[in-house]
Amino acid sequence: PEAMRVEDHVLDMEAVVASDAMRRVLDLARRAARSPVAVLITGETGTGKEIVARAVHHYSLRCARPWVDVNCGALPELLMESELFGHEKGAFSGADSAKAGLFELAHGGTLFLDEIGELDPRMQVKLLRVLDGVPYYRLGSQKKTKVDVRILAATNQDLERLSAAKTRSISPE
Repeated sequence: PEAMRVEDHVLDMEAVVASDAMRRVLDLARRAARSPVAVLITGETGTGKEIVARAVHHYSLRCARPWVDVNCGALPELLMESELFGHEKGAFSGADSAKAGLFELAHGGTLFLDEIGELDPRMQVKLLRVLDGVPYYRLGSQKKTKVDVRILAATNQDLERLSAAKTRSISPE
């Protein structure tokens, strides 16, 4: 079948879709865009997870608001908390000024967490609290920050299998 141009640009990425399967996925993205819930997009590397995430944002009521993305596997664990939640001046060595985190930068819009399966389990717990709407502290702050952000996440890992394997490994025999 001839390629169908879905949109000229979906957040600065040209999206040309030729397969019926991908058309169905993008239709699902349009439907998911209407809901404010967090979305997990899974699939093998190179299957278009970021395009799907961008489409969800593009078709959502948040489309005119910020799109912020981060590859969770590309940042060292020690930087991830500062990148996501921000920090105050003096919070750690080298923090010579306050810095807003990605959650604050995405306020009102969408935060895309690519390769979410790479996050350290402790960071996953902090992330879960924010997903539950709990205000958080910037590193070194005594004031809580509350944001309105839609989370989209993607992974090429089988998170259910990894979670089940971890649960079995810590269960008493």
